[in-house]
Amino acid sequence: MTKKELRKKYKELRNDLSFDAIEDLSLQIANQALKLLIWNFENYHIFLSIHEHKEVQTDYLLHILNGKDKNVIVSKSDFKTRTMNHILLTDNVTIKKNEWNIPEPQNGFSVADNQIDVVFVPLLAYDVFGNRVGYGKGFYDLFLSKCKPDVVKIGLSFFNPEKLIEDVFLEDVRLDYCITPDTIVKF
Repeated sequence: MTKKELRKKYKELRNDLSFDAIEDLSLQIANQALKLLIWNFENYHIFLSIHEHKEVQTDYLLHILNGKDKNVIVSKSDFKTRTMNHILLTDNVTIKKNEWNIPEPQNGFSVADNQIDVVFVPLLAYDVFGNRVGYGKGFYDLFLSKCKPDVVKIGLSFFNPEKLIEDVFLEDVRLDYCITPDTIVKF
């Protein structure tokens, strides 16, 4: 299937999930994450979930990261340049939804792309090769291309991988792992 077809399919699949199911599945994903050998790093980038899009709820992962005393980094998107400014999440950071309902930091200390060790990546779909389908703006591919070469890229999904995304581009950055409620897929 093409990215466009997969976006449509997985938006519908997520829309069919109840909010209670999303909470339960998100907790299962966070518990699966504990099995990965990624917890010796320092700087973890995580997306703040768009509730209205029924994304994997990252609150549980945030609790794990805070409990392990890790540096948590979140981003604010610049839609003109398709870039993201990364902010260290502290108690003093104010989070506010933008016009697309994306929760974003309004203040705080900037963190450079190359300082980030692990990135939890949002997605709609992914394939068995680690290719992902996002919302189509390219924010994460651009961001991940600027990270250090050994950054660990982890997708979060309620669903299993597709066999193949037909229209993968050279600029698309592959995942290292994708965590589902039942398993961890390694690429």
